[in-house]
Amino acid sequence: MLAVVASMALSTVAMAQSHETYNPAETPNNTYVPGAPLQVLGSPSLLDTRPGLVTLPGAGAGGADVSRLQNASLGMTTLGGNVSFSASFRMAEDFVVTGSGWTVNDITVYAYQTNSPTTSSLTGLYLQIWDGDPSLATSNVIFGDTTTNVMTSTAFSNIFRDSEGTPDVTNRPIMAATAAGLNINLPAGTYWLDWSVAGSLASGPWAPPLTTVGQATTGNAMQFASGVWGPFNDSGSATQQGLPMTIGGTVGGVPLEPARELPVNSNWLLLALLGGLLGIGALAMNRR
Repeated sequence: MLAVVASMALSTVAMAQSHETYNPAETPNNTYVPGAPLQVLGSPSLLDTRPGLVTLPGAGAGGADVSRLQNASLGMTTLGGNVSFSASFRMAEDFVVTGSGWTVNDITVYAYQTNSPTTSSLTGLYLQIWDGDPSLATSNVIFGDTTTNVMTSTAFSNIFRDSEGTPDVTNRPIMAATAAGLNINLPAGTYWLDWSVAGSLASGPWAPPLTTVGQATTGNAMQFASGVWGPFNDSGSATQQGLPMTIGGTVGGVPLEPARELPVNSNWLLLALLGGLLGIGALAMNRR
């Protein structure tokens, strides 16, 4: 019986929808009372962010920003990619550490749950950093895991995800999920951030791709679905998408603390030396 239940659970995960796609028959909510813009990071400096999360600044309901799917002009249909923790979906995006290295203090990713209020419904963030493309067997996880909730704050980003077919709707408010106090030291090189998000609603969470006006391909993000990594492509145009993320911290990594050695006057060291001497003496006595 347990084997049947487990099999059904795995089948549900495997069959879960990997993308939320544009539906012209949708009747969305467009009620929104604007609030204060979100201040995501508290780090001394912004190390990485990428354009494309906001397509139309201030053009949405109540003067909010808009991330707009180009379904009419470019034939794109993916509003968001599944990044649900409970359904075992994950997303990954690369970033480049420059110069003398970085000390990463904050990482923020973005997700929405359809028909959520502008009060965030996100409940968890689970992330890893890889030293290479996570789809390659030669890549290794150097920070994090898939089970520890590291989210320290979440809030409405003042951005709505909509489409050319249903502009200015407010049923997909994009939330920011932040992990702060990380203190990750990274030397110069190319890394991949891999994450999933939990939420309290039935929909998603969904990761909104970067959107650049007139451009169908916006990056090289990967999605983990049905147990394997593959390109995160728009389901209409079949073009690979990029994902928004924000990294804060300081330039110049702090060297990791070396392994501690026992001091010469350590009692443990003296006991170890004494034990060794006694062992040598016993062996000498046995040989006589």
